[in-house]
Amino acid sequence: MTGFPLTWLYAPGDRPHVVGKALTSGADVVVIDLEDAVAPDRKAYARAATADLLAAPPAVPVHVRVNALDSPWGGQDIAALAPAPGLRGLRLPKITSPSEVTRAARRATSADLYALLETALAVEQAYAIASAHPQLRGIALGEADLRADLGVRDDTGLDWPRSRVVVAARAAGLPPPPQSVHPDTRDLDGLAASCAHGRALGFLGRAAIHPRQLPVIERAYLPTEADIERAETVLKAAAAEQGAQALPDGRFIDAAVVTAARRTLSLARRR
Repeated sequence: MTGFPLTWLYAPGDRPHVVGKALTSGADVVVIDLEDAVAPDRKAYARAATADLLAAPPAVPVHVRVNALDSPWGGQDIAALAPAPGLRGLRLPKITSPSEVTRAARRATSADLYALLETALAVEQAYAIASAHPQLRGIALGEADLRADLGVRDDTGLDWPRSRVVVAARAAGLPPPPQSVHPDTRDLDGLAASCAHGRALGFLGRAAIHPRQLPVIERAYLPTEADIERAETVLKAAAAEQGAQALPDGRFIDAAVVTAARRTLSLARRR
C-alpha cells in the first residue's frame, strides 16, 4: 500500500470470524464497526473482542468505528480501545460540532481520529469540524444517515454535501476523503460508475461492506496509463525548468499541477 489508502472494509465487531476474513481480504484498512452493525445487547462483547484483537498490531491497519459519543457506549469504547497497541484510528460517527472532536481527543489522547459527518448540521460545520483538533486525521460522509436527514431521493441530491466535505478537508489540510459505502454489494457496475463520479468530485478511495467491492474500488481510483503518461510528462518538464510553464500540447503547469502528478505516480505504484 502507498501512503494513500483506497479501500476501507467494514466488518462487524461482534463477529470475530468476519473480522478475521476482512484482515486477509486485501483491503488497505479494515474498519471494525461497533456502531450500526452491532445490536445493543452485543456492544460489550464486540468491544471486548476488538480489544483482544488489538492487543498486538495486526498485519493490516485497523480502525474502529466506535459508538456515538452521546450514546451509552461511546465513552466506554474510547476508554477501552484508544490505548490498544494495534489501533490505527478511531472513527467517530454522527459528529456535528468541533467540540465533539475536542471531547473525543481529550479521552483518546494518542489516537488518530476520523470524523463522520452524517447530518445537515454536520455538513454545514464541515470546515470547523475538519480543523477542530490536531489529532483529527480525516473526515468523511455517512451518506445513509445524511440521505435520510435531507430527504434526498436521487443520488445527485448528495453532490453538494459531497463537494462541501472534499473542500473542507482540503482547506483544513487533511487528505481527500474516501467515499461512503455503496450499499448494494451485488451492483458492481453501479459501484464502478459511482466511484468514477466520486473521483471526479475529488474523493480518494472508498469504504466497502463486502470484499467483492474492493477490486472495483481500486480499479476506479488507480490512475490509467494515460494518467500516468501525463503525470510523467509534467514531472519531466518541471525537472527541466522551474516555475510555471506551458507544455508543447498547450497544458499549463505550476506547483499544484506538479503535486497532483506526484500523487498520481505514487498511486500508480500499486498497479
